[in-house]
Amino acid sequence: MRICGLQTLSMVDYPGKLAATVFTGGCNLRCPFCHNALLVTRLEESPILQQEEILSFLKRRRGLLDGVVLSGGEPLIQPGVPEFLQKVRALGFSIKLDTNGYRPEVLKRLCEKGLVDYVAMDIKACEERYPAVAGVSSLQMENIRESIEFLKSGAVPYEFRTTVVRELHSAEDFQKIGPWIAGAPLYFLQNFSDSGSVLNPVYTSCTIPELTSYLEIVNPFVGHAELRGIDY
Repeated sequence: MRICGLQTLSMVDYPGKLAATVFTGGCNLRCPFCHNALLVTRLEESPILQQEEILSFLKRRRGLLDGVVLSGGEPLIQPGVPEFLQKVRALGFSIKLDTNGYRPEVLKRLCEKGLVDYVAMDIKACEERYPAVAGVSSLQMENIRESIEFLKSGAVPYEFRTTVVRELHSAEDFQKIGPWIAGAPLYFLQNFSDSGSVLNPVYTSCTIPELTSYLEIVNPFVGHAELRGIDY
């Protein structure tokens, strides 16, 4: 399992919990707006952290932190994830998983083993435009659909979220995303932000009125929808 980063404290990555975030390297998608190219196509520039130092840090934070977020990159392409999460669980932490949903069999296995308490899955675009927005022309959409349906079954608490990019998303996308994720309890729109390490740095963020209009389209289909990380 390749661990490339550790955020020692986050108050926003795990809803309602103080958490540490563990970042894995590598991804099976190539979203051109990805804000963390170092963890996708420039792994040789990324540090490698040993599991032992991560677990040692977490052991020292018992009673101070509530949870651990496993993020990426895409964590579910990593070998050894179940074993790592078992060790995190043994320390008494709640576990949140950030995933693109492209490995539904791994997602199901982790949830069925009780190793994940909360899942945040990215919805890149509407179905027709998914391969283009995810940067993989040969994308197997059945994998994404399977993960969506599994989460909608209620096996584990979850949210869906979409990073909105002006050049890649329009009202039509959200008119189709809404029915696709209908019944989801939580859906968040996040505005694209140029982190300085974007895979293809040609994109721009949306205005708050644009984001709000997209939110209004999807809102009737889900339990709760809101903008996340927006400074009004």
